[in-house]
Amino acid sequence: MPSPDTTLAALCPACCRLVPELGPADAADDIAAVLSRHPQQAARYPFLADLAAVEQAIARAAGAALPHQVERLTINPSLELVAVQWSRLPELARGGEARPEPWQGFVLIYQRPDSGELVVREAGGHDLLALKIVSEELDPAEAARQGGVTVGEIDHILYGAGQLGLLLAPPPLLVRDADFPRGVITDPERFTARVFTLQWHVTQACDLHCRHCYDRSDRTPMALDRAIRVLDDLRDFCQAHHVMGQVSFTGGNPLLYPHFNELYREAADRGFLTAILGNPMPRQRIEEILAIRRPEFYQVSLEGLRDHNDYIRGRGHFDRILAFLDVLRELDIYSMVMLTLTRANMDQVLELAELLRGRTDLFTFNRLAMVGEGAALASAPVDRFPAFLADYMAAAEQNPCMGLKDNFFNLLLHRQDRPLKGGCAGFGCGAAFNFVSLLPDGEVHACRKLPSLIGNIYDQPLAEIYHGRAAQRYRRGSAACSDCGIRPLCGGCLAVSYGFGRDIFTEPDPYCFRSMAAEQE
Repeated sequence: MPSPDTTLAALCPACCRLVPELGPADAADDIAAVLSRHPQQAARYPFLADLAAVEQAIARAAGAALPHQVERLTINPSLELVAVQWSRLPELARGGEARPEPWQGFVLIYQRPDSGELVVREAGGHDLLALKIVSEELDPAEAARQGGVTVGEIDHILYGAGQLGLLLAPPPLLVRDADFPRGVITDPERFTARVFTLQWHVTQACDLHCRHCYDRSDRTPMALDRAIRVLDDLRDFCQAHHVMGQVSFTGGNPLLYPHFNELYREAADRGFLTAILGNPMPRQRIEEILAIRRPEFYQVSLEGLRDHNDYIRGRGHFDRILAFLDVLRELDIYSMVMLTLTRANMDQVLELAELLRGRTDLFTFNRLAMVGEGAALASAPVDRFPAFLADYMAAAEQNPCMGLKDNFFNLLLHRQDRPLKGGCAGFGCGAAFNFVSLLPDGEVHACRKLPSLIGNIYDQPLAEIYHGRAAQRYRRGSAACSDCGIRPLCGGCLAVSYGFGRDIFTEPDPYCFRSMAAEQE
C-alpha cells in the first residue's frame, strides 16, 4: 500500500492556491519552516499557518471512522477542534473567496454521522458549551445551575449539537416490538419515536359543554407542586429513553387551571416542547403565554358550519373561533382546527375547510368516538366513509390547510400506490407508544377518547406505567391488524371501535374497508 501523501500540495490545496510557490516538496507538518522560506508571502497572508492547520484537520477528519451506535451522548470521534486567530478560514478551505480578519476562536471539522458530509465551520458558544458538558461529564442540571440558566436551555443546546452531528446521541428507545408487522413498510424511522408526548388534561373545568364530550366527570386537579413533580418524572423518562419530550396541555379548557402559567413555565424551563389544545381566550391571556414560550401550536375545534357547530358547542362559538384564529395569526402562533366527524356534519367538512383556507395552518378531523356524551350522537355512515376520504383527499390537493390525519387515509394511499403519511399520531395509532394521556387526578390512559387506564402517576413513575402490561396491550392494538402491511401507519382507531361495542384487541375498526372487503369475499 503506498504511503499517504503528506505534502502541502496534497493536504493544503487552499494554501497552495494562494501561494503557488508552496508545493510538492514542502511537508505539511512543518508549515512554519515552509513559510519562513517565503517571508514576503507569509507577510501578505498572515493567516496561512492557521489555514494550513484547518486543512490538515480536514484531511484527518475525512479519514476518521464513526461508530455505528453509541450508548450515551458522545463527542463525534471525527471532530477536529482547531484554535485560530483569523476568521472566515472555513470559506477559504472550501475553495471560496474570503478576506480573513483577526479573530480569536475555534474551527470545527467533523463528519456528519447521517450522511458522511464533512462539516467545516466556526464554533459558536453553544457548540463549545455542549463539548464542555460532554467531555467533562457534567450533569445538565449542574451545568444549568453553574450557568444561571434553566435545564431546558442546556438540554436544547445538547439536543441541537446532536442534530448538527457534533455530538453522537444514543438511538431512541421507543421502538415498536420486533414482531410488529413490517409488511410494505421497512423504513426503521417508521417504527421509532423520537418525540414522546404527554397529553395532559390539567383540569376538567371548561367554559363549554359540548354534546360529544368524552368525559364530564368531576376530577380533582393536581396541586402545583405535585404537577411539577410530574414534569420531573417526564424529563427522567425522556432522558432515559433518549427522546424529546412534549407536553400538550388540554382539559377541559387548560387555561382555566388556576396555576396554568406557572406550570407552563415549568414545562418550558425543562426544555419540553409545549402545545395547547383549548378554547378561544382573550388576546392578553395568549400574550402572557407568549411571554413564557411560543407554543408549537394552539388547537381549537369546529364541528361544521355556523349553525351546526353552535348546536354542538354553544351559541356564538363559531364566530369566536374565527376571530380567535385571526388573533393567533397576528401573534404568529401555529393554529390547528379539529373537527369531530359525525353523520350530521359529514357533508359540511369540505365547505368548512374551504372557509378556513388562509385562516388556519392546519385543519383535520377525528371520527366520533361514541363515548361519554358522544354516545348520543350518530357516527358517520360506514359505507360512505371511503368515498368521503377520497373526496377529502382530492380537495386537500388544492387546499394547503387540509391535513390527512385519519389512519385510513393510508389505506387509501396504499391502494393508489402513493407515499403513505404518518396517520393519526405519526405512527398510525400511537396510543401508549409515542403518547399517553394524563388526567387531572393522576390517571394515565393510553388514549383519552376511550377508557384505557394503564396506571396512575400518583402510584407509579411514568416509565413503569409505560412498560407495564396494560400499556403494552394497547400499544399492540387489535390482533385483526396483525397481518396488515400498513399496520405501522394505521391500526384504525381503538376509540371508534370501542364506541361501536367491538372488542378493541381482537376486532377491526368498523370503518376499515380492507376488512369490509375481506368480509364480502
